[in-house]
Amino acid sequence: MKKDVEQKGRADTSRETVAVKRRAAELGFDAVGIASLEPNAHARELDEWLDAGYAGTMTYLHRQAEKRKDPARIMPGAKVAVVTLTNYFHGSAHPGLAPGVSPALGKVAQYAWSTDYHGVLGRRLERLATAVREIVPGAKARCYVDAGPLPERELAQRAGLGWIGKNMMLIDPGRGSFTFIGVVLTDAELAPDLPFEADRCGTCRACLDACPTSAFVAPGVLDARRCISYLTIEHAAEFGAAEQRLVGEWLFGCDVCQDVCPWNVKFARPTRDVEFRVRPEVAEPDLTALLDGNPESFQRRFGDTPFERPGVAGMRRNATAVLANRRRARP
Repeated sequence: MKKDVEQKGRADTSRETVAVKRRAAELGFDAVGIASLEPNAHARELDEWLDAGYAGTMTYLHRQAEKRKDPARIMPGAKVAVVTLTNYFHGSAHPGLAPGVSPALGKVAQYAWSTDYHGVLGRRLERLATAVREIVPGAKARCYVDAGPLPERELAQRAGLGWIGKNMMLIDPGRGSFTFIGVVLTDAELAPDLPFEADRCGTCRACLDACPTSAFVAPGVLDARRCISYLTIEHAAEFGAAEQRLVGEWLFGCDVCQDVCPWNVKFARPTRDVEFRVRPEVAEPDLTALLDGNPESFQRRFGDTPFERPGVAGMRRNATAVLANRRRARP
């Protein structure tokens, strides 16, 4: 009798897991996996990274460290994480990269070429969380989109969706690394996937060698204080002379380590997701227009985009830096 009950329980769990994954695909997620919530295998590396000061001014990472090391503590009673990937790749050609063609336009990382992903994915994840509650009656579920203390990449690797590359990006072997990670934590009894154990970077150093600011101290170790993405998005203060030079021509974020990755060169395909259509005013922002620093016009144009993170003052600072660097580079 006990064996029959256990077998039925496993069968129910399997059916419910398949149903959750099917619903995720119907909602538009490109990949989904189930991760268990045991303590993070990279806990010591996180402590060492924080102790070295590589987080810069991102003090919230220190506050979140204990939960990042033990994700089961994030949501009381949580048993698994439903981890999703959403492709945001728009193609290899950056609209503002042609030399000498658009000197007034800024370079922007691809993830910010459209409406803010937090809102788009947040809505989808809420629908997925609702599906989990319907498929497993009585289950609790909570959504996370690049916020809170979740170790998203580690959970994605644990869910079998890819491995963490030398540039610290999650690499899906069928899609590359231009993906958003979304997570639903739940106490539902779902069957975890096998983790992605292989490291398919091998001896490749393309991402490390291409970094324009030499921000990688070692494979898998980023000094955020030299990272263009950190400087243009997370860093709140005005730039010093050295920081201004590090930014180069990037107005917001940086894609260099992803652009050169062989897995992206070979396998990344443009998204067909209509909610991530390219918005020209965000993909190719006018630098001079950002210099006026008018909060109302900024909010009207960029309030629903990732530019809201650094805000009007941060984007004015970034535009000033890019224009100064271009003037400096003229013969």
